Amino acid sequence: MKKIVDIVIPWVDGNDEKWQKEKRKYDSSKGDDREIRYRDWDLLKYWFRGVEKFAPWIRKVHFITYGHLPEWLNINCEQLHIVNHRDYIPHEYLPTFSSHVIEMNMHRIQGLSEYFIYANDDMFFTAVTEQKDFFKKGLPVDCPIENVQHFKKGGIDLITANNLSVLNGHFQKRQCLRKNAGKWFSPRYKAGLLRNIYMMPFANFVGFMNPHIIFPYLKSTFAQIWREEPELMREVCSHRFRSNEDVNQWLARYWQFASGKFMPGNPGLGQFFSIGRDDEQIREAITKQKYKVICLSDDDMHLDYDKEKVFLRQCFDRILPEKSIFEK
Repeated sequence: MKKIVDIVIPWVDGNDEKWQKEKRKYDSSKGDDREIRYRDWDLLKYWFRGVEKFAPWIRKVHFITYGHLPEWLNINCEQLHIVNHRDYIPHEYLPTFSSHVIEMNMHRIQGLSEYFIYANDDMFFTAVTEQKDFFKKGLPVDCPIENVQHFKKGGIDLITANNLSVLNGHFQKRQCLRKNAGKWFSPRYKAGLLRNIYMMPFANFVGFMNPHIIFPYLKSTFAQIWREEPELMREVCSHRFRSNEDVNQWLARYWQFASGKFMPGNPGLGQFFSIGRDDEQIREAITKQKYKVICLSDDDMHLDYDKEKVFLRQCFDRILPEKSIFEK
């Protein structure tokens, strides 16, 4: 089978002194500038090893970076495309320290396939996957499981609400459901199907389940959003740090749902865990390969960082002990 799917991953070396110095030059008091957003768990090797071993159908890895690179990275690997922020983000938005700016300009990456999956560096392949897990019939495989929007302090809920506001401005929910009823009410969603049935009376989209795992996208979706909402996108990209006024990559996901550009997927493809709180579940998920992909969230500033790093490396060494082609 011809390889047509790329993967995009942004990475930040929070210890880079040049990056730290430039970051300090800008006032981030109104944005999300916590250290927790940037500290490195030294697990990136396992991310690449997982791609090679468990996702051999990937055509190209687009590795987005401010400019710094891991010293062990094989920059001559043919499957690797190193992308500097300045290579694809318009210069008026640089420098940026916002993941939303990095995400919402991904369609500008030179050589990026129309079909790509987006992963953060805390999302890992931990068991064998196939291309059909993410793309079928030229469309992203995903689960539009509706949910009532929740709001809690410190969460991403305001940004999600912004995504929904934009979506409802362009799509009529009932028309979307009628046009693609077989996709919206697929038995593949299991219990999620009942949620969609329950949410039918709502005239607008009021929320979706947002699992923190790897998502598939069409490059053209991002380009369309920029055409339809140029002022909004310029405003979002003017924020050097994450802001509650932003939209994020989930807007493109929702847009694909509303336009019917998706195929029903398996909601059990991956699982989210919090480092420190879920260590026993993490150990079992990795070493027993219970899921195809997992997300390991760094959301506790008070955990024992050094101890947890050792623990996680030990877990990954059980399934990914050998170097990948991405390593020197």
